[in-house]
Amino acid sequence: MSGRDVLILLFAGVQSLDVTGPLEVFAGAGPSAYHVTTAGPGGAPVRTSSGLTIVPDRDLADVAAPDTVVVPGGEGTREPDPSIVEWLRAHASGARRVVSVCSGAFLLAEAGLLAGRRATSHWRVCDTLARRYPDVTVDPQPIFVRDGSIATSAGVTAGLDLALALVEEDLGRDAALEIARHLVMFLRRPANQTQLSAQLSAQLATRPGLREVQRWIADNPHADLSVTALAQRANLSPRQFARAFAAEVGEPPGRYVGRVRVETARRLLEETDDGVDRIAGRCGYGTAEAMRRAMVRALGVPAAEYRRRF
Repeated sequence: MSGRDVLILLFAGVQSLDVTGPLEVFAGAGPSAYHVTTAGPGGAPVRTSSGLTIVPDRDLADVAAPDTVVVPGGEGTREPDPSIVEWLRAHASGARRVVSVCSGAFLLAEAGLLAGRRATSHWRVCDTLARRYPDVTVDPQPIFVRDGSIATSAGVTAGLDLALALVEEDLGRDAALEIARHLVMFLRRPANQTQLSAQLSAQLATRPGLREVQRWIADNPHADLSVTALAQRANLSPRQFARAFAAEVGEPPGRYVGRVRVETARRLLEETDDGVDRIAGRCGYGTAEAMRRAMVRALGVPAAEYRRRF
């Protein structure tokens, strides 16, 4: 293999979207840009975790390191196929890039490729990955992480984001944008965007009054969301509210409000033509500068630059 050859590994119990998602991104650039091959142990058909059967192009034993190796996830990573792990140990160093999707990070870690590196995976398995491989710095927040020639991504759709990032690196933004348009997807979510929204990653409060406050915050980011105002809505004293909210939601109200406002600002920057000043007002920031600082802290990029990129 040579040039921009992409190899996607297959194994029993692989997640089908972890395979077909990146494959569609690379194939969207055309055969002159990438040559995509699938390979698995013995070249035998593999049954995916959803029951779909995929026939590899080649026997993995006959394949040398390509330019880019894609290691998908799925139930088959729970008990890694030794031949997959051994192939990675023997050949990954010869590839320019090795990337994993979802729990494919377990195969990279088992092969020793993540030792001393920062990595991510699907949020549900990050704790397990960290416990099983203590020499890996596991970050459960971002949708993908790049550490040198190794990149790891979160669940399923994050593999599309990572593949688009690689295409943009190789062929430029216009090529990646055209593929994203064809697949009707974002170009592209920033790597440090969190896997889950504030509402999904936080706990849903037990008390009806606190759950109503959570819904109010999401629907009214422009409103007065101080502890005093929110406590009044929940019919609690400010001290009672702050203590109960943190206990039931899992984080202080101020932090929760901050994450909701950043997510709302990000969405409005992506989906509307409103000016930065107007968006800052709709999100409850006093000034555009306050929104800029909040986005830099959360996403590593100011509002205007975020809109230009994404």
